[in-house]
Amino acid sequence: MQQVSFTLDGEYVELNQLLKLAGLCDSGGAGKMIVAKGSVKVDGKQELRKTAKIREGQVVTLGDVAIKVYAA
Repeated sequence: MQQVSFTLDGEYVELNQLLKLAGLCDSGGAGKMIVAKGSVKVDGKQELRKTAKIREGQVVTLGDVAIKVYAA
């Protein structure tokens, strides 16, 4: 599994934007479609909320890529 580190600019990042910023999709809209399909897990649980607030310490998984979120 590929590990990606992401550092927050603020308190949280919306899930669809995180996918875009981590380079897993081309736009926030594409990120929303990926989340809507049920392909994304947050801390091991399927997440269907497109703009779920992702905070420090959480791990977002899409396929074989895991994004670990760190504080600024």
